[in-house]
Amino acid sequence: MILVTGGAGFIGSNLLAGLEANGQKALVACDQLDDGEKWQNIAKRSLLDIVRPDDLFPYLEAHRGEVEAIFHLGAISDTTVLDTERLLETNFRLSVSLWEHCAEENIRFFYASSAATYGDGSQGFDDDGSPEALAKFRPLNPYGWSKHLFDQHVAKIVRAGGAEPPQWVGLKFFNVYGPNEYHKGAQKSVAAQIFPDAKAGKPIRLFRSHNPDYADGEQLRDFLWVGDSVDIMLWLYEHPEVNGLFNLGSGKARSFLDLANAMFHALDKEPNIEFIDTPEEVRERYQYFTQAEMSRLRQAGCDLPFTSLEDGIARYVRNHLNAADPYL
Repeated sequence: MILVTGGAGFIGSNLLAGLEANGQKALVACDQLDDGEKWQNIAKRSLLDIVRPDDLFPYLEAHRGEVEAIFHLGAISDTTVLDTERLLETNFRLSVSLWEHCAEENIRFFYASSAATYGDGSQGFDDDGSPEALAKFRPLNPYGWSKHLFDQHVAKIVRAGGAEPPQWVGLKFFNVYGPNEYHKGAQKSVAAQIFPDAKAGKPIRLFRSHNPDYADGEQLRDFLWVGDSVDIMLWLYEHPEVNGLFNLGSGKARSFLDLANAMFHALDKEPNIEFIDTPEEVRERYQYFTQAEMSRLRQAGCDLPFTSLEDGIARYVRNHLNAADPYL
């Protein structure tokens, strides 16, 4: 059995599709389906069970010896949430409990960290997982801090020779985009947010730069096609000897203008772009550059190629956003 927390979410539902396509049959999703849209993310999957988060540990107790691996992708991922106690309970304490359970029960453990742990990027984007390296980073919001806290927790256990799962991998996801993110509202990728206006021939809006080092629309992000993230998680699952904390991005920063132009090209339309001020409440914490350093994953033996931004956006538009059924 493979259990995916956040299984009805964006990346989790894509992973379940990848595991199913890879021949895995005993798949369990742990998620909350109160949202009226999220169920559609897993409607095409053949699942062994769907477990509510509140029932996760009783379920694991009832199925001792049956679970081979847990992909822990469930979290409060909204970067605007300021309820720090709720973030700690969901993003940190639950992760600690799952780590301890997997170590005790000999279950392989893969968990989602985030590029938000790097803060403003002034300390770089090196995925060195040592306690000393992690101590340099200052996340800009409670979400990033809650993820960073667990990275640090794992680093301390590993350094001290504490109990570990038989395989453990942490993944610092960068700016992932692709199908099944439609329920995320304002937290959807920029690609998903600009698509309706671009399709309708209306101007799409990008944030104006408030940094003299960057022109309007030239703010840079490491955009990652969700299918690439799934391929890498499947590769890690197939290589149980690989452990550690790794970045998960394309390794190549691209501008928001690049993304917008790729969207218009995929729709066979002329670019029509307007710039608006970045909201003052996020302006001071706004990142102007992110780019994953991918050498550690490469050194671990993963040589999978990454989808270009243009190809990823074209695939997203053609197969999902502009399709009658946009779900994977």
